[in-house]
Amino acid sequence: QVQAVESAGGLVQAGGSLRLSCAASGRIFSFETMGWYPQASGMQRELVATITTGGNTNYADSVKGRFTISRDSAKNTIYLQMNSLKPEDAAVYYCNIARARIRWTDPKYNYWGQGTQVTVSS
Repeated sequence: QVQAVESAGGLVQAGGSLRLSCAASGRIFSFETMGWYPQASGMQRELVATITTGGNTNYADSVKGRFTISRDSAKNTIYLQMNSLKPEDAAVYYCNIARARIRWTDPKYNYWGQGTQVTVSS
């Protein structure tokens, strides 16, 4: 069983910073990408940042220069450093493990964490 275990979010003032983490746990043979997908109330879940096992990163335009995604490969853990937070960044942030296999013969599946709340006060 593969799980995405997210750290707690929090409440910060606009302009503040917060760091999220997500650990991929369980039996994992391989995966291709991990990332963060916030979902604001009444909105669709959307990509904010991803990182491949090779270290390539991708960001939504709205967070470029403010958010940084990084990884600790030995721990199968990713981090999202969020700086200069804005009220519009507030959402439930979901961690995603993309195209993961438990065994090399298995098909690839995507796995989601439970979500962690990020609240930004103005």
